[in-house]
Amino acid sequence: MIDIPPHKLPLHLAIIMDGNGRWAQKRGLPRIMGHRQGVKTVKRIVTLVREIGIKYLTLYAFSKENWQRPKEEVSTLMDLLYSYLEKELYEMLENDIRLETIGEIDLLPKRVKSKLFEVMKRTENNQSMVLCLALSYGGRNEIIRAAKKIAEDCIDGRISPDALNEELFSSYLYTSNMPDPDLIIRTSGEVRLSNFLLYQGAYSELYFTKTLWPDFDKEELFKALRDYASRERRFGKTSEQVLSR
Repeated sequence: MIDIPPHKLPLHLAIIMDGNGRWAQKRGLPRIMGHRQGVKTVKRIVTLVREIGIKYLTLYAFSKENWQRPKEEVSTLMDLLYSYLEKELYEMLENDIRLETIGEIDLLPKRVKSKLFEVMKRTENNQSMVLCLALSYGGRNEIIRAAKKIAEDCIDGRISPDALNEELFSSYLYTSNMPDPDLIIRTSGEVRLSNFLLYQGAYSELYFTKTLWPDFDKEELFKALRDYASRERRFGKTSEQVLSR
């Protein structure tokens, strides 16, 4: 399906889905139409990623800062999320996709949270792919949350401060059951992480495209994956050391 060897594909792909509002505005449409089109893109990309064989896909669906948007837009986004979960449950079951989530889920509306937990429960034994939705998520807040839990465990004697290392710290993050993202894609032309997976993305490859999220298709995804496959990931080592492995 794609002319890239499996070992050259990311194990964990993360995407900052940006540009729904601008997509709609360019067409003289209400912003909600851009969000609706964005949901269609989510469905398309999830299917492609599963078919390619990428194991983990994390989508930045709703940031903690997004709560500051107009109430009507936030309400519509929550309705779209609920509808997506309801419609895609059987696709996930049929295609062996497990749903996970990261973020301050307790801030979500009760019915959305209930539907989210339902889908997660019903897909918990699926193995082919993990779809992780970042909802009410913020990277800095995640790090602070982890630091507080570590401090509490140190005070209570469950861990020693001397035992703290990167591996232990990672176990306190939302993503403790997933590998760090190998590739982070951001659409719409913005060149920043916007508080997304700040700790986990320390060694992620970054790919930025001007394509707005509703227009992000198979061709754009493959372009990003080919660019990723062409890079040399050294993790502080020299090229000679990497090639000699």
